[in-house]
Amino acid sequence: MTETEGEFWFCLKHHQVEGHEGCPNKDRLGPFPTADEAAHALDKVEERNEAWEHDPAWNDTPDDE
Repeated sequence: MTETEGEFWFCLKHHQVEGHEGCPNKDRLGPFPTADEAAHALDKVEERNEAWEHDPAWNDTPDDE
């Protein structure tokens, strides 16, 4: 798969979108189908963390503590 076919990552080290030939996978999120989606990777992480924080299946601490 080439970059034009949809392989983009967000580099956590450099805070930028990278193609296939970027930093090691341990330092990035993805792959994403578009560069724009990769650019918003941290937004997606924040959304998921918020959802999991309030999901009783993932959280055994009551919200009021």
